[in-house]
Amino acid sequence: MKNKIALITGATSGIGWATAKTFAQAGARLILCGRRKEKLEELAKAIGGDLKLLAFDVREKKAVFEAIEGLPNEWKSIDILINNAGNAHGLDPVQTANLDDWDAMIDGNVKGLMYVTKAVLPQMIRAKKGQIINLGSIAAKEVYPNGSIYCSSKAAVDFFTRGLRIDLNPLGIRVGAIHPGLVETEFSDVRFKGDQERAKKVYQGIEALSAEEVADAIRYMVQVPEKVTIADMVILPTRQANAYVNNRMP
Repeated sequence: MKNKIALITGATSGIGWATAKTFAQAGARLILCGRRKEKLEELAKAIGGDLKLLAFDVREKKAVFEAIEGLPNEWKSIDILINNAGNAHGLDPVQTANLDDWDAMIDGNVKGLMYVTKAVLPQMIRAKKGQIINLGSIAAKEVYPNGSIYCSSKAAVDFFTRGLRIDLNPLGIRVGAIHPGLVETEFSDVRFKGDQERAKKVYQGIEALSAEEVADAIRYMVQVPEKVTIADMVILPTRQANAYVNNRMP
């Protein structure tokens, strides 16, 4: 990974932040993307090294393409794309769910991921090499109560990844996805709109994954030999059997 250029979306917190740190330790040159410029600057100070910061929202198509197309020539040859940016908003049945929450999840988790991929692809295609890893979720594999839209968005990421792998296979570009279970990050704080008591209950009695553990798995996916593609990885806490079966400690 040393001296390779990696673009990471959603780098301002959680898995994206942890992935940036572990990639920096491996010697990668990093393009860190996120909505919050101040958090990107904080991350840059924390990890140092050869960095480029891009503040944009993946949901804004024009902003995505302008940011990536506007990279200086020395940063254009992106070797690795980590599509990490995403969100969950609300946990409600379809009949009472907020439509704005639906838009936020579909626009961020699906369309935003597709926009970034489309913007990065031209130079990977010219180089006939590269690697794309999409952040899915155990929710891509199984639907859980009140999560129909979030699960749908992550299922879309799963199937987009599969189709992308087929399309890019003749071009030597590796494509994979990682699907974590419970990871203790800002995820539930965002989902429950700052209700920290409700967010804490999600992880209660479960030794949830850390962002660093997921980042280590992503690093493994990148560092296997180029003849190897980790196409699909599901990573769970040991106390979690699937999307809705958890062995909680008393």
